[in-house]
This record gives sequence, C-alpha cells and structure tokens, in this order.
Amino acid sequence: MTDTPTPRPKRQLWNYTPQLPLQLAPYWDWPLRPLASVKYLLASWNPIAQRFFILLMAFVVWTWFTPDLEHTRTLAFDWIFEIWLRDLVILLVIAGGLHLALWKYRLQDDDYRYDMRPMMKGARAFTFRNQVWDNMFWTLGPALLFVTFWEALMWYAYANGWARMITFDSNPVWFFALILLIPIWAGFHFYWLHRLLHVGKLYTWVHSWHHRNINTGPWSGLAMHPVESFFLLFDTMIFFLIAANPLHVLFLVFHHLIGAPTSHAGFEHVKIGKRVNLPMGDFFHQLHHRFFDCNYGTWETPWDKWFNTFHDGSDDGNELVKERRRKIWSTN
Repeated sequence: MTDTPTPRPKRQLWNYTPQLPLQLAPYWDWPLRPLASVKYLLASWNPIAQRFFILLMAFVVWTWFTPDLEHTRTLAFDWIFEIWLRDLVILLVIAGGLHLALWKYRLQDDDYRYDMRPMMKGARAFTFRNQVWDNMFWTLGPALLFVTFWEALMWYAYANGWARMITFDSNPVWFFALILLIPIWAGFHFYWLHRLLHVGKLYTWVHSWHHRNINTGPWSGLAMHPVESFFLLFDTMIFFLIAANPLHVLFLVFHHLIGAPTSHAGFEHVKIGKRVNLPMGDFFHQLHHRFFDCNYGTWETPWDKWFNTFHDGSDDGNELVKERRRKIWSTN
C-alpha cells in the first residue's frame, strides 16, 4: 500500500492586498448609480488621498515654482532649466524618499507590501544589471527630460496665445469641472496608449523595457523606453483643444510625475506613526505587472471591464487570466 502524496501547499502570491475583489469606479455602471458615484468621488478627494495631494502640489508649484508666463513668451535655456531642476527635486524627494523609506531602510518592514520579492541585482535584463540603478537612470534621464519638454511647450503656448487660458473668476464652473475630469482623461489616454504598446513590435521594442519590472518600486514608475516616456505626457495636448488654466496642466502632468512613482511604490499604504496610513500604491496596476495582459487602464475607466481584461485580484480573476492566455496560445 503506497502512501498518498501530501499535496503541495498553494503558493501565496501576495503578502498584502486591499479588500478584494477590486471594484471599478461606479461612474460607468448601468443602470446608473448616481449616489454611489457621488460617494466614490467624495472618497477619492479625501484630504489624505493622493489625488488631493497631487492637486495641492500643482497649486504650490504653479504659485511659487513656475516661471512667469511673460518670461516664457520666448524660448530660453534659463526658464526651461528651472522647470527641469524643479521636477528633478520633486522626483528625488518623492520617488527617492519612498525608495529609501520603504525599500532601503524598511521603516515599516513589510507592512502593506504587495510582493515579497526584492529589487533585482545581477540581472542582465537591467541596465547596470541592477533594477534600482536602471530605474533611476531611465527616470532621471529621458523621462524627466520629456516631462520638462511637454510642460515647457504648454507654458510657451499659453504665453503666445496658442492655447486658450481661463481663470477661476472668468469661468468657475468649467474650472472646477476640469479638476474632476482630468483624472478620467488621464486614465483614458493611459489605457489606449498602454494597450497599443502591448501590440507586436511596439511591445518587443518599446514597452518590454518597462515590464522588466515584474515587481515594482518607486523608481519603476517612469522607467521606460524613451519612446514611451515621450508619449506618456502626450495627453497634455488636450489643452490645445479646450480652454484651461496652467493649474490644470500641472495637475495632469503631476499625475505622471508624482502618480507614477507612488502607484509603483509596491506598498498599499505608507505608515506615519501608529495611527496614520497614507494611501500610496495601486494594486490594480500591480496586477498588470504580475499577470501582464490585464488591467491596462485605471480603476476610474471602464475599458478593461468592457474589453474583458479586468482582473479583480481574486483567485477567480487569476483563473480568468490563465484561461484567456490558454485561448490566445491555442489560437496562435
């Protein structure tokens, strides 16, 4: 009589997850759920949420750390360098600070950490064979340069009347509405750009650089091929079509400059003391880095749900992704 082999214990994918299954924003539900949408909107603008922080940063930077538009009427090295230097400081403080606190000095140990795998060293896939150095190089090099380019282009456009500018006093309703709409526009642009970059040679030659980061850290968010980092902020071109304020421009730009490092931080919360947990990571996007062909957009846009690429983080979601892959492989 042979002994029945002991089944191998199921491998734990995650050290921590938010409440599952994940839910998309209720804006797109049918029948419409206006009360749920309002509750979600209010929660998303919680004073300790990232969205409020990004808007606050945009206000501070526009008020005190942006060249005067009169000065930007003529292209000049000094004011463009000023933008580059300011954005460099923002990246060093936010991406660098999060990396030091969460990954190097491990100030909260593994509390709220998604994936227990370390940043990779000695891997040929990465520049310098080091994931962190690679990520810093591509973030502080091409990505920072292109953030500066798109922002400088907008200030030059406003100064020369190429883009229509409003103020809160001239159009308060549209001013406020744009603040609410910009995160949805950013998600719209990100989904379609991201989905395109997963097709054929665009993935092989361009987007695969970013997907070397199977497990992500703060420096991973903007670590990508220069072609991708160039088009990442192409969504700012919407301001050539609609009237807006420079505050709106910075709010959109900072969705990338600040939002990319925080969403890739690898931790759901940053602990401050024993009672305060600042929302930080993006488990929705963490699933994309882990499973590759799901969650191309954000939880604020419906495209993943509509096109059957939504992964809700549950075991059932894992099986749906695997089944979709089996169908793709069998078809190919």
